[in-house]
Amino acid sequence: MLPATVLQLGSGTVSIVLILVLVLAVVTVYQMVEIVDATEKRALTVFGEYRKLLEPGISFVPPFVSRTHTFDMRTQTLDVPRQEAITRDNSPVTADAVVYIKVMDAKKAYLEVDDYKRAVSNLAQTTLRAVLGDMELDDTLNKRQEINAKIRKELDEPTDEWGIRVESVEVREVNPSQDVQQAMEQQTSAERRRRAMILEAQGERRSAVEKAEGDKQSNIIRAQGEKQSQILEAQGDAISTVLRAKSAESMGERAVIEKGMETLENIGQGESTTFVLPQELTSMVGRYGKHLSGSDVQTNGEGTLDSLEFDSETREMLGLDNIEEILGQIDQEAEVDVEAMEEQAKAVKQGDNPADIKDPDEVIDEMDDDFETGGGGGTSMDDSDTDGESDSK
Repeated sequence: MLPATVLQLGSGTVSIVLILVLVLAVVTVYQMVEIVDATEKRALTVFGEYRKLLEPGISFVPPFVSRTHTFDMRTQTLDVPRQEAITRDNSPVTADAVVYIKVMDAKKAYLEVDDYKRAVSNLAQTTLRAVLGDMELDDTLNKRQEINAKIRKELDEPTDEWGIRVESVEVREVNPSQDVQQAMEQQTSAERRRRAMILEAQGERRSAVEKAEGDKQSNIIRAQGEKQSQILEAQGDAISTVLRAKSAESMGERAVIEKGMETLENIGQGESTTFVLPQELTSMVGRYGKHLSGSDVQTNGEGTLDSLEFDSETREMLGLDNIEEILGQIDQEAEVDVEAMEEQAKAVKQGDNPADIKDPDEVIDEMDDDFETGGGGGTSMDDSDTDGESDSK
């Protein structure tokens, strides 16, 4: 019985030992193998002594006496908690930010600083307060890029010693105190009211300018019409005057003829047989015939008949040939370009100064020049021509 029992105990002990050895081998292999991800690096220490950095892949390390510290080599985001600061003009503000960092040297990050994330976050908080304290309130609200650049510059030097690179700093919010916000809202509201009043005043001024321009155009057109009316009235008076002069001339001529015929009749009733006849007997007989027939013709020295209608010189003097042209000019100048006036009004509303709106005196002067060169100058009578015509009559 005893030998069998001893054999059974010995075989059981051997099995336990084998199992323990197998487990120890597995644990030893597990401790020796380190698998490093592609985005990481690990710092290896043996008995607390720094040995090397483990690159991505499979690495073998001394079992049971080594430790590794993992560093993420990707860009990491750190939230900077909200900070309170007093600006240079003694205005309280609160601000928070985001810092983007990347581990460039894992050995320095392990040996030079305890916890590089916490260290960078604390440094960013103090730097944010310092930068805001050196600026005025308006600058803190308007110059975000400048604040970001200053914080990043302040973080670069100490983080380089830790093997960390600050890639970017972004300030998310800068909020003044409630009292300051209310004051800013009141200031903004007052500024908007001021701009509204200015715009309203400008609109009224533009409206007044547009109305004045319209009145000026109306006055110019009215003045043009009155001037042309006066010109036509003057021409009518001149024609009437010449007609009256012609009529008086004709009546005087008839009186002379009648007197001459009475004289011839008296001569014919005399007893004398010798008569002294005037040299212009033919002319007097012709005039007598005209007197009897009521014809408006007369004979000249050559025995031909001349019409008492206006000759070319008189028509030119009176401007009779230019009446149609003058009336055409009046109609043309009286036409109002409604579209042009609307364009001018629109330009005035937009703040432009239309260059085609002229001064009334300038427009009237141009009309005078055009009328004088266009044939209207015949309305003025030349004293020399009038005297010559009177002499010829």
